[in-house]
Amino acid sequence: MIRKLLEQPRMIVIIFLALAAIMIASAVVELFQSKQELFELMESQSHSLLESLIISAGNVLSVQQRLENSYRDRLLNNANLIRTLYERGEVSDQLLREIAADNDIFRINIFSSTGRKLFSSFSPDPDHGIPAAPEILRPILDGSTDSLIIGLKAARLQEGFRYAVAVAARNRSAVVVNIDAEEMINMRRETGFGVLLRRVIDNPGIVFVALQDTSNILAASGNVRELESIADSEFLTRALYDSAFSSRISTFDSIEVLEAVHPFIFKGSVVGLFRLGLSIDPLKEINRRIYRRLGIITIVLIMVGTIVFTLIFVRQRYNFLERQYHVVATYTGDIIRNVSDAILVYDELKGIKIYNRAAEQIFQKQENDVLGRPLSIIAGPVECSRIMEQPPGAEPVECVIGREKKYLLVSKSEFYDDEGVRNTILVIRDMTRQRNLEIQIQRKERVSAMGELASGVAHEIRNPLNTIGTIIQQLDKDFEPASNAQEFHELAQLVHGEVQRINKTVSDFLKFSRPEPLHPEKFQLSTLLRQLAQQYDSLLSEYNIQLEINTSWAGEVYWDQSQIRQVLMNLIQNGIDAIGSDGKIAISSKLAKEGEVEISVKDNGPGIPPDTRNRIFNLYFTTKAKGTGIGLSIVQRIIYDHEGIISVDSKVGFGTTFHITLPLGISGTKET
Repeated sequence: MIRKLLEQPRMIVIIFLALAAIMIASAVVELFQSKQELFELMESQSHSLLESLIISAGNVLSVQQRLENSYRDRLLNNANLIRTLYERGEVSDQLLREIAADNDIFRINIFSSTGRKLFSSFSPDPDHGIPAAPEILRPILDGSTDSLIIGLKAARLQEGFRYAVAVAARNRSAVVVNIDAEEMINMRRETGFGVLLRRVIDNPGIVFVALQDTSNILAASGNVRELESIADSEFLTRALYDSAFSSRISTFDSIEVLEAVHPFIFKGSVVGLFRLGLSIDPLKEINRRIYRRLGIITIVLIMVGTIVFTLIFVRQRYNFLERQYHVVATYTGDIIRNVSDAILVYDELKGIKIYNRAAEQIFQKQENDVLGRPLSIIAGPVECSRIMEQPPGAEPVECVIGREKKYLLVSKSEFYDDEGVRNTILVIRDMTRQRNLEIQIQRKERVSAMGELASGVAHEIRNPLNTIGTIIQQLDKDFEPASNAQEFHELAQLVHGEVQRINKTVSDFLKFSRPEPLHPEKFQLSTLLRQLAQQYDSLLSEYNIQLEINTSWAGEVYWDQSQIRQVLMNLIQNGIDAIGSDGKIAISSKLAKEGEVEISVKDNGPGIPPDTRNRIFNLYFTTKAKGTGIGLSIVQRIIYDHEGIISVDSKVGFGTTFHITLPLGISGTKET
C-alpha cells in the first residue's frame, strides 16, 4: 500500500509538500517557543538579580546606618559624661584634651548660652581667634532641645569633615563633641551604592542598572546619563506602587533591552525603583539561528524532492530529539540529585517518587528505604499532615529528626500528570543553623545592651557603697551607745556585710560588662571532661547525682580552656540545682560535621516551662532564690566569642539538654 502511494508522482508531491509544510511550521513554532522560553528565563534571571541587588543594597544601608549609630552612641556617651563633669565644676581644657585623647575624639567644646566658648580640647589658631558657637547649636542654646545629632558636616576652621553631637548642660550651655569622619566617608565610598552598581554592570549581558525615585536618579552605573522619569511612565509608576517585579522591552541609548524593575523598600519605606537592563542579543541570535535552519530545510527539501529523503530526515530528526531528550533527562536528574536543597516528589498512589541526596542528609534515611513509601515515613504524622494540608507556597516547619530538633523551610507545589493523579513537589531547606545563629545574635544584642546598662549603674553606685561601708565600720569602731550596745554592733556588722554583698554583685556586673579576652590553647577535650568529673565527684555523691561522660569524639581542640571549663561548670551546677537530689547528668561529645564538635549537657530535672525557656539567656533573669541571673549570660557570651552556637531543648517533667556547637579551632577573638 505504501509502495503504491510512493510510486505515484502526484502523491509524492502532495506528501512532500505536506511534510515540508509540517517541518516549516514546526520550525516556526520552535522559533516562537524558544524565544518565549529564553524570554522567561531572562525574566527569571533578572528577577533573581534584582532580588540579590536589593538584598545587597539593604545590607549596604544597614552597614552604613550601624556605623553611623555606633559613632552617634559613642559621642553621646562621652558628651553626657563631660556634661556631668562640667555640672560638677570639674572641667578644664586639660581634662577635655585628656578625654579626647583617651577616647579618640577630634574635638570637645563647651559653649555658654550666649555662644561664647567656655572650654575646649583644642587651642585656637591665633589667626582665627576664638570662634563663637555655630548657628546650628541654636536649638540647644535657646532651650528647644536637650540633645542634637549634628551628624556629618564640613570642618569650620580646617579641611575635611566631622561627625558631631551636642547635649545641653546647665544654664542652656552646650557640650559639643565631634570626631574626624574620614573613616565613615571612606567606608561609604568602599561599600556604597556606587561600588555595588559598578560590580553589577561588570557582568556580561547587563546593559545598565539604576536606582531612581520620583524626583531624580539616586544611583546608577557609569553609562547612565538620562532615564525616563517615573512620573512620565505608567509602567514605572505602577511597578513602584504595586511593590512587585515587572519587566518590559524598552530602548536604552538606541539599544533594545529587557528592562526589569522592582521597588527598593528599606525598613518599611520605599526608597525608589531599581531598574535593570539586560541585552536581548540572545533572543536576536535565536531568531537568526532559526531562520538559517528554515532556509537549510527548504533548500534540502527542494534539492532532494523525494519522500525517501523526507523519511530519512524525519528519522534523523527523531533520533536527534531522542538523544537530546536523554541528555536533558540525565542532566535534570543530576541537578535534582546534587542540588543543595532537599527535593521530594510524592503522589497519592505511588508514594515518594523522587528523593535526592540532600533529603537523605536531612531525614537520615536512604533513597532505597523511602521510594514508593508514604510521606509519613520521613515526617511525623503531625508535620506530614500539616505539610500536605497547607496550600502551595513556603511554610516553616519545626520537627524532631533522629532526636534532633530541626527548622525546615518547606516550599510546596502541585501538578497533575497525564493520568490525572495529583503530584506534590516539596523543596525543603534546612534552616536549623541559620535559625540558631539568629537566636544567638539576638541574645548577644540583648545581653550586650543590658551589660552596658549594668556597667553604668554599677559605676554610679560603687563609690556610695564604699563610703557607706567605711562609715559603718568607723561607727562600729568609735561609737558606743549608752544602751543596747551589742544590738548596735550586730546591726552595724549586718549593714557592713550587706554592703560587701552588694559590692560583690557590682563587681560581677563589671566583670560581665568588661569580659576577659580569649587565650586559646591546644588541649584534649577528654582531659577537660575527666577533670570536671573528678572535680564534682564528692559534691555529686553528696546529692546522690550520677555524672555520666560519653565521648564518641574527644580529640584536640584550640579553645580558651579556662572559659570553656567555666561554661561546663555553669551548666553542671544548673543541672545540680534543677535536680536537687537523686538524678543524673550526662555530658556527651561528638563531631557535628567536618571541623565542628557538639557538646551536650543533659539532666533529668523538672525541665524548663516554655514561657521561661526563651528568657533563660537574658542578663539578670533567674528562677533561683539566690541567683544573680548572670551565669547563662556569661555562658552565651563565651560560646559566641568562640564562634559557636548554644541552644536548649527542654520538656517539663523530662529534663533539659544544652547543645553547644563549636569549631575545633577558633580563628581569633571577637569584640564584645
